[in-house]
Amino acid sequence: MRPLIRLMFIIFLLLILMLLYAYLDVSWRDKNKIKPLDEVGHHPVALVLGAGVYPDGRLSPMLEDRVLTAIDLYQTGKVDKLLMSGDNSITTYNEPWAMADYAIARGVPEKDIAFDYAGHRTYASCWRAKNIFGLDSVVVVTQKFHLPRALYLCRSVGLEAEGVVADRRDYRLASKRYALREIFARVKAWLDVHLLHPPVIGGDPIDIFSPSYKGRYE
Repeated sequence: MRPLIRLMFIIFLLLILMLLYAYLDVSWRDKNKIKPLDEVGHHPVALVLGAGVYPDGRLSPMLEDRVLTAIDLYQTGKVDKLLMSGDNSITTYNEPWAMADYAIARGVPEKDIAFDYAGHRTYASCWRAKNIFGLDSVVVVTQKFHLPRALYLCRSVGLEAEGVVADRRDYRLASKRYALREIFARVKAWLDVHLLHPPVIGGDPIDIFSPSYKGRYE
């Protein structure tokens, strides 16, 4: 039994090392692409990642901060359009519409907002930005704890990206909970890229810069 136990221990140790490498790779690979808003370069589009909408239509605090940061990018000329990417898997829940309505109420013209209704997770949002919306570069807008994973996933699909931190308040317990979850999410992201290749909702190409683009009704 001793050789078997020794083999199992070695396999377990190798697994732990692989998972540790996966976490560190996602955490550090694109860290230099996280920049303050005034230092980020011009990109055609800000990719705004969804983060929850309450039943009454209000954005969750994290999502509100993401949209506010995207509005700042638009109003300072850092981006030309906002791509609202979120969940619309059921008819009674529509993150992109709620995000867009919030931005429009604060001065962003609806013609400069695009909608991705199948951004159910970060991997899908990045993949679809590249493969459905045909984008070559974006500014990713999300919280600091989320940006390393989002940028890693963008790079994995061939999408050039910089990240802008959308932390505009103290999220307290929520931020700690998400930070803990992010440890596992980064490992999962590495596995998705290198081993799992999860399915993503595809479709016909959508040119959000075309005059014929229908916006929220595309």
